[in-house]
Amino acid sequence: MEWWVSMPKIELHAHLNGSIRDSTLLELARVLGEKGAIVFSDVEHVIMKNDRSLGEVFKLFDLIHILTTDHKTVTRITKEVVEDFASENVVYLELRTTPKKNDSIGMSKQSYMEAVIEGLRAVTAVDIDFVPHKINTQDSLNSIAMNDACDGTRRKKTYVRLLLSIDRRETTEAAIETVKLALEMRGVGVVGIDLSGNPDVGEWNTFLPALKFAQEQGLYITLHCGECL
Repeated sequence: MEWWVSMPKIELHAHLNGSIRDSTLLELARVLGEKGAIVFSDVEHVIMKNDRSLGEVFKLFDLIHILTTDHKTVTRITKEVVEDFASENVVYLELRTTPKKNDSIGMSKQSYMEAVIEGLRAVTAVDIDFVPHKINTQDSLNSIAMNDACDGTRRKKTYVRLLLSIDRRETTEAAIETVKLALEMRGVGVVGIDLSGNPDVGEWNTFLPALKFAQEQGLYITLHCGECL
């Protein structure tokens, strides 16, 4: 395992909410339990279970959405997730997340993403590069890994790029709003659009206009599909 950890790695499929430390989830759940918002004993086993069915995975995501609703928590988990990947020598990380809207606490999709960016800026364990540069065949990810590998004299660097996810529960209008936000945030690491969420929810035609719009604007697109076939 030490040898595998030492190898520079590229992570192309990381969900922010799917990469949170179990210890952080348990801590957040206990706090909400003490406030009476949830029953901690009812959710503890959901967090700690390892062999989950697809249905149980989305049950966990529903719980995570309850636990990660404020800006401070979003910033914290972003910082921790990036530092955890960096500790495993991930030199290029594509991190996807669904911008949340919660009017009750003044959270908009934009303020959610600003909290994510704040989390990137808060990372201290390694140098984080999240401002996009053109990466093409001449400037390969392999050369990035080699040029910025820790050689004992330089700090390690992790390149982080963000994908904004459209949730299958959203409307066409909400999906287009996410694409527009991605376009606005290109300068701070957003490079593409993701379609994800419970595969048993939503219709493909709902999101097609937003995905076409994203493609026309030059955003990269990645899709989750066929998980329940």
